[in-house]
Amino acid sequence: MKKKLVSSVLLTSLMATSLVACSNNNESASSPASTSPQTTNSSTSKNENLDPLGKYAQPVTVTEVLGFRPPEDPKTPKGITPDQNAYIKDLKEMLNIDLKYLWSVPTEQFEQKFSLALASADLPDILDLDTLQYEKLKSQGMLADLTDAYNKYASPALKKYMQVDGGFAMKTTTTDGKLLGIPGFEDPYLSTQLLWIRKDWLNNLNLQPPKTIDDLEKIAEAFVKNDPGKTGKNDRYGIAMQKTLIGWGFDARGVFNGYGTAPKAWLLGKDGKLAAGEIQPETKTALAKLQSWYQKGLLDKEFALKDENKVVEDIVAGRVGISYGEWWYPNWPLNINKDKDPNAEWEAYPIPSLDGQPGKSMVGKVRMSHIIAVNKKAKNPEAAIKMINFYIEMGKKQYLEKNKAENGYVYNWFAPRIYNPAQIETIYTEVNKALDAKQDAITLDDENYKNVADVFKATKEYFAGDTTNATKGSNWGQYDSRAAKNGGWGMTRQIRDNKQVFFNEFYGVPTATQIEKGSQLDKLLDETYTKIIMGAPVSEFDKYVESWKKLGGNDITKEVNEWYTKNAVK
Repeated sequence: MKKKLVSSVLLTSLMATSLVACSNNNESASSPASTSPQTTNSSTSKNENLDPLGKYAQPVTVTEVLGFRPPEDPKTPKGITPDQNAYIKDLKEMLNIDLKYLWSVPTEQFEQKFSLALASADLPDILDLDTLQYEKLKSQGMLADLTDAYNKYASPALKKYMQVDGGFAMKTTTTDGKLLGIPGFEDPYLSTQLLWIRKDWLNNLNLQPPKTIDDLEKIAEAFVKNDPGKTGKNDRYGIAMQKTLIGWGFDARGVFNGYGTAPKAWLLGKDGKLAAGEIQPETKTALAKLQSWYQKGLLDKEFALKDENKVVEDIVAGRVGISYGEWWYPNWPLNINKDKDPNAEWEAYPIPSLDGQPGKSMVGKVRMSHIIAVNKKAKNPEAAIKMINFYIEMGKKQYLEKNKAENGYVYNWFAPRIYNPAQIETIYTEVNKALDAKQDAITLDDENYKNVADVFKATKEYFAGDTTNATKGSNWGQYDSRAAKNGGWGMTRQIRDNKQVFFNEFYGVPTATQIEKGSQLDKLLDETYTKIIMGAPVSEFDKYVESWKKLGGNDITKEVNEWYTKNAVK
């Protein structure tokens, strides 16, 4: 799953699981209390059609900006640009909405470009925001009240999606009874940390899967020293880790979770108050272990210089056979390794703990990937709701043969997108239902059809050894990430059902001090943790804690606990 995932805007570090997502990753409280519609923004003319997919009588133009990655499907026509996306043509034909980009840039340029637009208030009609951007625009009074538009236009499917989490996400985008954004959220268990290991290497060295962190260390040492792939080369290290230690993939979250802590998360203490995971004693202990792994050569000596792409290159090349990470790894990059090395067998395991008891992974109460909002100056705020309805509609069976990549449909270029928060669970359930019944086709007939059918097709082809439409690794990746009972989501479900998790208890929008000081504190964390891992005295952690508190951490702790007292669902 190329970290796609959901939105083309830059997400905060805790949400990164969604910018680049796996292919096929589609996703309210009951409608918030209705307030008087903003007559300055609501379209109440004869051009208005209250059907969620009703076509405007006269063309309606809406503007957006876009940060985009290359199309994920290689069958996409070469040279296509975002404004040529076939979804835009269908949007015009179906709803009479003309989508125009004020500008579009590659994703890596988006943050700077959008920051300039924010500073100059040169904003489009429809805004695809991360939580920090949302909070800034909300505080400046620049967002339209979508309460009336949502109540009138949201399709049954969209309202069903917004109800999946019992209303947690919708509450975070509702202020004083006004809905200011449509939250793009996912099942929080999608962030569950697993341990991915080359099972063929375990077998070659007659090793058992790890139950403790010490077991994992011994396996990593064996992988480094004993040529588990029988290549005759001495170019391996033990455990994958990139320079962003708390990120979206190939990072150290799972290591910290094994010690019962979670940097950049808020944990409930015995005193009933929330405390920052980054300054806990258990975090210091975990850093000491990472330092020892670095000294033993179990971590790449150059990890501090490697981004996720460089780590992926090592995984694909067979230079490392262990990585902490989420359910989607088989979809990318393990599938590529499997195509390169037919002997590669990757298996998912629960993260190991200190004492051999099942390790617990940290998950959030809300996994917010992005928020769809509307510029207060927009003439047709309801158009954003109708465009979300449109994208959900396009997942139905009747459009399957039409909206293919080879026909110019690039889903990760279209916004606004809201996915079914329970989509992966839906895929798992429906595909296994069809497999158990020995069906030849998926019988589901709703907006989830395409995503379920795609995984079912890949699964059938994988079992049949059919590589007509995709490589063996690609088909395996779709199956093992989403449908295999001991695969990515299958193992995540087991961890969920066995309650092998603890929670990030803060799910509100960023506090005032987080907005002001958050980036500075994040930089301090990254620099300090990296120095300790690479050999600085572990006592540097204590100095870090004091600096963190003085530079805004104490104020953030106070603000987060005030939120928890007033707003958290206990």
